Amino acid sequence: MQLSTESSNIRIDIIRTASLIALIGNAILATLKIVVGNLAGSLAVVGDGIDSSADVAIALMSLFVAGIISRPADQEHPWGHGRAETMATTILAFVLFFAGGQLILNALDTILSKKDIPIPSAPALFVTLGSIIGKVALAYSQFFLGKKASSAMLTANGKNMLGDVLTSAGVLVGVSVSMLFHVGLIDSIVAIAVGLWVIKNAIGIFLEVNVELMDGTDDTGPYSIVFEAVRSIKGAGNPHRTRMRKIAGLWDIDIDIEVDPHLTVREAHHIATEVERAIKATVDGVYDIMVHVEPAGEGENHNEGYGLSEAGIAEKKS
Repeated sequence: MQLSTESSNIRIDIIRTASLIALIGNAILATLKIVVGNLAGSLAVVGDGIDSSADVAIALMSLFVAGIISRPADQEHPWGHGRAETMATTILAFVLFFAGGQLILNALDTILSKKDIPIPSAPALFVTLGSIIGKVALAYSQFFLGKKASSAMLTANGKNMLGDVLTSAGVLVGVSVSMLFHVGLIDSIVAIAVGLWVIKNAIGIFLEVNVELMDGTDDTGPYSIVFEAVRSIKGAGNPHRTRMRKIAGLWDIDIDIEVDPHLTVREAHHIATEVERAIKATVDGVYDIMVHVEPAGEGENHNEGYGLSEAGIAEKKS
């Protein structure tokens, strides 16, 4: 039972809308910070602009990915193209990591060159303050639309933008102190701190998406919900060998259940269909469900080395 075409199209439209908002907003902020930062003599503001430029690249990538995941499943990709979003989120993490590293190297080069470091001027303050306001609005637009679309990529982008707010706040403080005490070195030190923050965010995004790349899970809660759904269907029992993985923020679920061995194939199939419906009604964002039916009492005879069962969940919690 796959996600309906209509629901899939709505999700893709939401991702495209969020990507366009991020693209236009970050393009404006990046341009302002890089231009004003250079004119005002602030490396920290220029670095903040480079970070926003990375967000522009991310938004372009998101638009490209939306086009890929909109393609239907085919012979080469029987599970569809949803993994493109996961891969894009991974690339996003690496882009941020290297952007942060480059900023740190530029700041260190400025400090070690022993040249007179210019003191930022007032426009650097104004553009940074405007950036904070703009980034807050952009971040929450990504969170809101990411939740509606169940998109890990949009949520990760929102986290990145919220981190940018803290980064810009740090830049604002650094530029203010540098201007107040007439010490240009402070601006370069703040630029290094900004770079370290960007790298930290990149590592966090990578570790989070790595769970999905490895078809893993760090939360057994969804499994418990699936088991409850199975128990709600008369004739379905012993849910086991259950595997749940995320594909572009949606659940792909495999599960084995037991039924009365004397039922006809049609009757057993009807129970399996009811289980599918119950799971879709209780689990948000289901892409596909595969229910395998076994005669009651025979499932425990298999030496199953994969998948989770109710007993396995209980052991993990105890």
